[in-house]
Amino acid sequence: MGVEAQLPVIDLSSSDRLATANSIHQACMDYGFFYLINHGVENELIQKALEESTNFFSLPLEEKVKLPWKDHRGYTPLYAEKLDTSLRSKGDLKETFYIGPLEDDISHLNHWPSQEILPSWRFTMELYYEKILAAGKKLTSLIALALNVEEDFFLKDGPLNPFLRLLHYPGEQGFLDEKVLGASAHSDYGMITLLVSDGVPGLQVCRDKSIEPQVWEDVHHISGAFVVNIGDMMERWTNCLYRSTLHRVIRTGQERYSMAFFLDPCPDSVVECLRSCCSEACPPRFPPIRSGDYLNERYRLTYI
Repeated sequence: MGVEAQLPVIDLSSSDRLATANSIHQACMDYGFFYLINHGVENELIQKALEESTNFFSLPLEEKVKLPWKDHRGYTPLYAEKLDTSLRSKGDLKETFYIGPLEDDISHLNHWPSQEILPSWRFTMELYYEKILAAGKKLTSLIALALNVEEDFFLKDGPLNPFLRLLHYPGEQGFLDEKVLGASAHSDYGMITLLVSDGVPGLQVCRDKSIEPQVWEDVHHISGAFVVNIGDMMERWTNCLYRSTLHRVIRTGQERYSMAFFLDPCPDSVVECLRSCCSEACPPRFPPIRSGDYLNERYRLTYI
């Protein structure tokens, strides 16, 4: 482990919304990463969700593969994903489980482990999902305020499209190529991500992705806080004013559990440069694109 990242801390419960929005604005320009505290998701619920996630990943592989990844929901085994597509390694050393929008469950798109095996799993995950979604919506309204657009700007085309992703990084399993990482270097694809972990180290950020060799900083754990980062879609919206920061999870020899909550806009939202983020001297760098099309293409390139 190396240099520690000095990430800003944002208090979501502050009554001074303008000051909070300004702090978020600075954090998104400087780092693209920050800690979020007093967000309304109880630490007991976070710990219970992490415990239930551990229970699922501890199941035999033949049980887990009964819930295969489809429509961005369900289980992906070790090496199924390679976030850094330039690597020649066989994939990232992690297994994951995705839970999509709960209102979609009228179509039964989400997969749920058997209640006989994990009786309180679905209830816990749905409760955690709803609580973190509420925190995420508050955060998007503050980001909108920071960008000088209507506070419901990111909701105007329809409901947000959130996905909860449970992650398990195994401890060392015999000899592994040193190029194999828990999560290879990448920036997230969507709007914002809220991450919580069990405290085991491994997450690193690279503030400037254009500099070689890359300089990686360790993100330390703050109990009960979310680590929030900006995704590529928000970078497009803001014409690169906000940073979609490169990050990775290195192998430390310890087992690691985390939960990432990806908050993306409605698939029909058109992502194009905000008026507050461009000028004659700084014209839009990216063409407009439909959110759903952009994400589908990024996923297509990621899964092996």
